[in-house]
Amino acid sequence: MNTSIPILMYHQIDVPAPRGTQFRGLTVHPKSFARQMRWMHRLGYRGLSMRDLMPYLKGERTGKVFGVTFDDGFRNVFNNALPVLTDLGFTSTNYLVANQFDGGNVWDAQNNVPFSPLMTQAEARAWSQAGQEVGSHTLDHVHLPELALEDARTQMTLSRQILSEVVEQEVTAFCYPYGHFNAEHAVMAAEAGYQNATTTRRGLAGPQDGPFLLPRVGIWRTTHMLRFFQKCLTGHENRRRG
Repeated sequence: MNTSIPILMYHQIDVPAPRGTQFRGLTVHPKSFARQMRWMHRLGYRGLSMRDLMPYLKGERTGKVFGVTFDDGFRNVFNNALPVLTDLGFTSTNYLVANQFDGGNVWDAQNNVPFSPLMTQAEARAWSQAGQEVGSHTLDHVHLPELALEDARTQMTLSRQILSEVVEQEVTAFCYPYGHFNAEHAVMAAEAGYQNATTTRRGLAGPQDGPFLLPRVGIWRTTHMLRFFQKCLTGHENRRRG
């Protein structure tokens, strides 16, 4: 039985911004992403969306699998990651911000992070129709613990409804923005109709984590192949982002 499965966490798949740019480490070069996926394929692994991965996380199925997730719904993921995933027969989950279709990462502006476009509704539907999964990242990419509980519930519930209507498919995957949440938010995720939720807690995932507290393995700009394999096999992380 697989009890330790890496769920990879990506953000942008693009040419990284110039040196000194805030959070440039969250952007993985398209060539690096393709190399990572192709090596996993050569080693007999299948990349899976959260929807496809859950039977393995629950111990209902076994196999050489790993999760592929993208936070925020950047357009460069649609342009640069989707062709690679399609070519290899991999699926993945992209967590979209429901009120920012054809918008951008406005939540990053206060940190002087460059604006980057997010997917349009048409691109989200194309992503879903290509066999990839759309998950929710709330309505507005909020810090859930800073909101009143009912406001947090609205962010989680209404975003699921909007995204489900846009992609014409039930949205069952959730990701806590910034990785910030309290115990009640995990309960809310279940009550809102999600079947799983990922965090930014580092490590490999398994049945012991529960479906709404799933850890992930962060993949950064500087994650070279040896380090990539170490992370996938052990879940061990360092704190460096850039």
